[in-house]
Amino acid sequence: EVSTDEPEMAFCTLANREELNPEEGSIHHCLYQFTRNETLTETNKLLCDVCTQRHCGPKNNIKSEKKYVYTNAKKQMLISLAPPILTLHLKRFQQAGFNLRKVNRHIKFPEVIDLAPFCTAKCKNVAEGITKVLYSLYGVVEHSGTMRSGHYTAYVKMRAMNNHLSDLVLRGQSQALETEPVKGQWFHISDTHVQPVSVSKVLSSQAYLLFYERLL
Repeated sequence: EVSTDEPEMAFCTLANREELNPEEGSIHHCLYQFTRNETLTETNKLLCDVCTQRHCGPKNNIKSEKKYVYTNAKKQMLISLAPPILTLHLKRFQQAGFNLRKVNRHIKFPEVIDLAPFCTAKCKNVAEGITKVLYSLYGVVEHSGTMRSGHYTAYVKMRAMNNHLSDLVLRGQSQALETEPVKGQWFHISDTHVQPVSVSKVLSSQAYLLFYERLL
């Protein structure tokens, strides 16, 4: 069952996604593809209760499934509630016949990402008039090896406590005005070995999991 209070707003986003033109092989491109507008046709048609009742009468009188009326439809998955912590999980495997193989391609990701083009225009915890939903990177999980064996390491930013993020988590409110990455020192962690690294080293990693904290 599909329902919405304002059908005309169903496919509207907080920011104009058509101006994105995301670079292929980037997180922006992944999010753009995941939230793209899809047309449901043929075997993917949507069961339409209104069309069914108009054609066959009340739904309770329908004795055969063949009498149901299906119609073409549009579908789009958008974010309806911007989370305090954004976790992005990249699919790092690909099926080739009966085998699975790891995808080793580097996916570009930024220090600060704007989620507004992927949020519904009626995003529940974004104030009216706001057209940016910014997040700052603070953690990355990387996997080396193959599908059968490998090793996980992590990049973590040590930074001061984010009071604005605490307010967002505890009270659902954000008074944050920062639009720059949260300042701090990045570290690479592999088992018990920890060493400081540059942000360029972090951004060149083969990310498997990305962790962002909300700024705006």
